[in-house]
Amino acid sequence: MTTTTDNHFIAQAVHDLGTALWFGGSVMGIAGVNKSGADLTSGIDKVRVASSAWSRFSPAQWGGIAATLGTGLQLTSSNKARLALQEGYGAVGTLKAALTVAGAGATAFAAYSGAKIGKLAEQAAGPDGSLDVKDATLPSAGTPPEIRKWQARQRVTQAAVPALAGGVIVCNAWLVQAYRPMSTVKGLLGKVLRR
Repeated sequence: MTTTTDNHFIAQAVHDLGTALWFGGSVMGIAGVNKSGADLTSGIDKVRVASSAWSRFSPAQWGGIAATLGTGLQLTSSNKARLALQEGYGAVGTLKAALTVAGAGATAFAAYSGAKIGKLAEQAAGPDGSLDVKDATLPSAGTPPEIRKWQARQRVTQAAVPALAGGVIVCNAWLVQAYRPMSTVKGLLGKVLRR
């Protein structure tokens, strides 16, 4: 395999791996980590297990986000001519950047919501660890209202994270395909003919 300075192989690979980590980890968290507490009998343990798993994954998740943001800026900077000349490239690049920033914000708010749930759960749990929840993000009939409120917020933001990270992946696929010779020609012609 040969690489040139024009294809930015390393930056693209780090970007794609970082986004994959962010997307895959968020899906695993929703489908696996949050739901794993349902197998436990103690309500406080249902929350503790999810809180522990998310806090252990957090450095990797933020590493993925940092890789996406950092290499995204590098790739954008090295494609200034394409941004200026190829139709659609700038709009999709801007959308990708917006989705990345929104996804990072959603990730931060989901983490904050999880910390609030953990703190409130510890305060509400009885001496025997009794707390009425289905799992870390799903309340039961007896879940205290404040915990229920933060669980609802976390469910929404946690669902937004893979949707936004997935949007970054889709935009990136479009941008990478724009490098194909025919895509480049079409983009340049489209820009010229619109003038």
